[in-house]
Amino acid sequence: MAEYRFRPVTEADLPMLAEWLRQPPVAEWWPGPDRQIALVSEDLDNPVMHQVIASRDDLDLGYAQYYPAHHWPAPHFAGLPADSLAIDVFGAPQGRGHGGAWLRALGDQLLANVSTLAIDPATDNLRAIRAYEKAGFRGDAIREDGEGRPVRVMTRRRDLSSS
Repeated sequence: MAEYRFRPVTEADLPMLAEWLRQPPVAEWWPGPDRQIALVSEDLDNPVMHQVIASRDDLDLGYAQYYPAHHWPAPHFAGLPADSLAIDVFGAPQGRGHGGAWLRALGDQLLANVSTLAIDPATDNLRAIRAYEKAGFRGDAIREDGEGRPVRVMTRRRDLSSS
């Protein structure tokens, strides 16, 4: 099994992330790369937001941010356990085909400390949905997010039988 590593995002990563955000497969779902990189930059010092770069064999594969699912208005996450974490991700061009695997590895680490992970792809983002399913996320509930957009709410829960 491949070993994926996760390191915190730093200011030095922002140009690389900006380039990833300009790639058509990412920009389609994370529109406005300048706005997006400004948001990533603003969150570097936010203690609630955790941002990491996924890598394998010194090759950067993707970006993830995770945070308490109930910290910001997110009506689509209502009903999730209080300790749930929400995750947002996008991949690097060289990371195609690895998304499900590195997200599974990140999820394994996070589920050591929380009961539930939640992710909310756009309903028509089939590539992301397939990757999230490979990472162990399940769910087909369609709900409106905090901005009124329909999203598919998918969760991954800690396997209590192995705890």
